[in-house]
Amino acid sequence: MRMLSADPRVVFIGQNVAYPGNVIYDSLDGIPMNQRIELPVIEETQMGMTIGLSLAGYIPVSIYPRMDFLLLAMNQLVNHLDKIPLMSQGGYKPKVIIRCKIGNKTPLDAGPQHTQDYTAAFRSMLTTVRVVKLDDLSRATEIYAEALQADVSTLIAEVW
Repeated sequence: MRMLSADPRVVFIGQNVAYPGNVIYDSLDGIPMNQRIELPVIEETQMGMTIGLSLAGYIPVSIYPRMDFLLLAMNQLVNHLDKIPLMSQGGYKPKVIIRCKIGNKTPLDAGPQHTQDYTAAFRSMLTTVRVVKLDDLSRATEIYAEALQADVSTLIAEVW
């Protein structure tokens, strides 16, 4: 995440980005607070704000603590972020990095609302947003660097 934050256009947006409360918070250690936008639990609004930030020239890293919670932002993700490049005939290309975690089932099972892997479903619905399953943490810097350099939005589902 520090590598991403070196780009002044990058902002981190979501729940527990400025205040502790989930496992992703610790991964933002060293990220300046002026690059963090803390939000309450408003998943669809978060994705809408993320799209707006992107259209204003920022590169938002929109963080959803669990992939299951990203389902609540499907309208904005599938009908807006993914379709803007198509509807504008390439005139607008919002660039967003969506970061979510597929919850663990071991050693403690967080339950069916917190552990589902929807990467295949997202791939089938999204046409302009890249979907990457990050299940090898040694590749995290490489995967996020690719997302930063890409000219499209990227959804990264972390398994760790």
